[in-house]
Amino acid sequence: MATTLLMPKATAVWLVDNTGLTFDQIAHFCSLHPLEVQGIADGDVAGGIKGANPVQMGQLTREEIEKGEKDPAYRLQVSGPKTIVAKQKRRGPRYTPVSKRQEKPNAILWLVRNHPELKDAQLMRLVGTTKPTIESVRERTHWNAANQTPADPVTLGLCTQVELDMEVRKAAKNAPAETQHVEESGLLTAEEAMYRASDHIKPTDDVFDPANADQPSTEEEREYDVDSVFGNLGSLKSDDDDR
Repeated sequence: MATTLLMPKATAVWLVDNTGLTFDQIAHFCSLHPLEVQGIADGDVAGGIKGANPVQMGQLTREEIEKGEKDPAYRLQVSGPKTIVAKQKRRGPRYTPVSKRQEKPNAILWLVRNHPELKDAQLMRLVGTTKPTIESVRERTHWNAANQTPADPVTLGLCTQVELDMEVRKAAKNAPAETQHVEESGLLTAEEAMYRASDHIKPTDDVFDPANADQPSTEEEREYDVDSVFGNLGSLKSDDDDR
């Protein structure tokens, strides 16, 4: 049963007197022997014990009692607590089984290499180690440094993935903003190439110049005097008539 029954004999007394449950059902629910329940019914056992109502104590419901009365083979279930008490946070250093303590340096080495942003206090919380051990692993002065291999602390069971992710996010949040410097390389992005090319463009005859917008750029765009054109045509026509 998920919940321990309070006052099992007093509860059995109440169930015998107030319900139609079988001795086996009451014995199973109260963790008693069926003969002991039969003795309670006969008055040979628990003669001076006052019955305790499990319904009022919140350990049994009327619906469960009705189910048991309808089906003699049904086993009553203890009602769970209505309120859930929050689990108290662990204080002090993390306890690590003896079989996994030798894996701590490997976990520290993995964290130092893969998450250098983590502080020593965070490493101590994740792995359950001490600051001198962290320093010795980081500086490769640990007595067993030659045999150490990086190992994920989550895989080793030293911490959970949720705890690791929380410490990583906390370290990233507290880290100062750094200016990223892009190293010059032989290859340029499309934007950089277009920007650099625009600095070396030289004006040519085909490039539009706003200062010369009023001047025709080609022979076909020149403006002609209409009167002079048609005047010349008229003079040519008169010469033909004279001929």
